[in-house]
Amino acid sequence: MKRVGNLYEKTISVENLKLADEKAQKRKSKQYGVRIHNKNKTHNILKLHDLLKNKNYKTSKYSVFKIFEPKEREIFRLPYYPDRIVHHAIMNVLEPIFVATFTADTYSCIKGRGIHALLKKLKKTLKDKNGTIYCLKLDVKKFYPNINHEILKQLLRRKFKDNDLLQLLDEIIDSAVGLPIGNYLSQYFANFYLSYFDHWIKENKKVKYYFRYADDMIVFNDDKQYLHKILFEIKSYLQNNLKLEVKQNYQVFPVASRGVDFVGYVFFHDHILIRKQIKKNFARKIKTNLNSKSIASYLGWLKHCDANHLTKKLLTSGK
Repeated sequence: MKRVGNLYEKTISVENLKLADEKAQKRKSKQYGVRIHNKNKTHNILKLHDLLKNKNYKTSKYSVFKIFEPKEREIFRLPYYPDRIVHHAIMNVLEPIFVATFTADTYSCIKGRGIHALLKKLKKTLKDKNGTIYCLKLDVKKFYPNINHEILKQLLRRKFKDNDLLQLLDEIIDSAVGLPIGNYLSQYFANFYLSYFDHWIKENKKVKYYFRYADDMIVFNDDKQYLHKILFEIKSYLQNNLKLEVKQNYQVFPVASRGVDFVGYVFFHDHILIRKQIKKNFARKIKTNLNSKSIASYLGWLKHCDANHLTKKLLTSGK
């Protein structure tokens, strides 16, 4: 992969910081940190430009809180100014470069490649019934907290040759253990951390049917033993190259009898169902408040699977 340079000046330019501020504020104008920043917006942007120009920017202290849905985990949050503006400024410049390094088989946090794009591609893949008899399903143990800083920095240096930019990225990377969930940059760093692994899967191992969403992965083949073999090689690659460990709940199973539970849906060769837990959550939400805005979100989920009967049943039960 060609190394890219001369990016720092573009990243810290006043014009780019203003654009980053504009993007970071979308649908967040009422947040306290945004309102405070907007009282002295021009002054703050110029001050941030000087901080970055003089290499004096340091990541602020995180606030940390827990969420419990869809599972318990710690969320890290930085102040709006200066940190979230800095992260957006970086991604204004680096996002197209990162995306260009990704294979077509990864879908998380990439514009135009979310769950709906994955659904379309996976549905098409499963039409090849003979080539998708068996599925290997796996994910990485505590992926974000276990991302190794030194390895991530080495990977970034394989892509970028701008020392000022790399020093800024290093400072942000070292601001917390692993990659903090909730950090705007974390989702891109996480995808990039696995991008060379994706290329190894597709180009070295010649895996035909492979999908990755964050650290959740599925591989299809007509041979169960082949999937066990590729699982062993995946474990070795992740451990030896990225210091990551595959969770012990990995599975190799026939698609026809079980379906593939992935990104909220259960995929079969001829149809798609909604995940049982999402269905239960939807039913509970309807019973508590039929007019809730989240109802529309659940209906959006059901629209992309075979759920006409389920949708009518749930909506009728809420009346």
